[in-house]
Amino acid sequence: MLNSLHAQYLKAMGIQVWVRRQLPTALREESSPVNIAVTTQPEPIPAIIEKPTQVNTNEIPEIPGNNAVPKIRKESPLAEPPVPLPKQNHQSVTAVQAPSEDSPELDWETLQSRVAACTVCELHLKRTQTVFGVGNRQADLMLIGEAPGADEDAKGEPFVGQAGQLLNAMLYAIDLKRESVYITNVVKCRPPDNRNPHPYEITCCNDFLKHQIALVKPKLLVAVGRVAAHHLLSTDIAISKLRSQRYEYGKTKIPLIVTYHPAYLLRRPTEKRHSWQDLQFIRQTINP
Repeated sequence: MLNSLHAQYLKAMGIQVWVRRQLPTALREESSPVNIAVTTQPEPIPAIIEKPTQVNTNEIPEIPGNNAVPKIRKESPLAEPPVPLPKQNHQSVTAVQAPSEDSPELDWETLQSRVAACTVCELHLKRTQTVFGVGNRQADLMLIGEAPGADEDAKGEPFVGQAGQLLNAMLYAIDLKRESVYITNVVKCRPPDNRNPHPYEITCCNDFLKHQIALVKPKLLVAVGRVAAHHLLSTDIAISKLRSQRYEYGKTKIPLIVTYHPAYLLRRPTEKRHSWQDLQFIRQTINP
């Protein structure tokens, strides 16, 4: 049986819980009782994730049509040639470079201070603060999103606001808490008007991300959203075709799974059931 707190989280996610009502005593005493399963009257679906009525957690969902694993370029994302950077505003402070892949592993404090001081690309000109990451620094699961939005830029923490609330509910649905995983983005500064980060901006932050992964040493990476998936897998295949597959990240060979961004789910409620399938896949991968 679900406890009341768990039931509240499932309701907040839009997951319909099926229950069996007891038949009246008079009916149970009849000579030929009939077991009738009655469901509660469904409530309007909120703009959050909806759990399908039945999900077989022993089966990994398949992609419709061609079930072959999408071909990903074999080149490691760590080995991509650098993208030319735009000219900086001459009035900006001297740029602080991200640590290179070959530099010694940094500790958390040094890495975070370098992120905070970074002025390599023009995103630093309009940021309120950098958004480094949050959560368990020794987590088995590491979530990598796209870029900070307005809420994240104001608070200095990834995945807050409505998208963050949805992410928390999604994690709870597979028995995880926000504090038990590590969460970051491929870009540490907010792009203007919440646009997608440009390739050169992602390149500027790439070494920061690689050092974070090296420090956490997760058992599973989850690319949250199209931008993160395309960057980590060095591909431009549609995210709908990248889902439900297990990949390996670069030279580290860390398992990687792709899922939709919570902000996208809020805009496209029809994709919520697919996201629930992704959550089941994540849970199966962490706890085989």
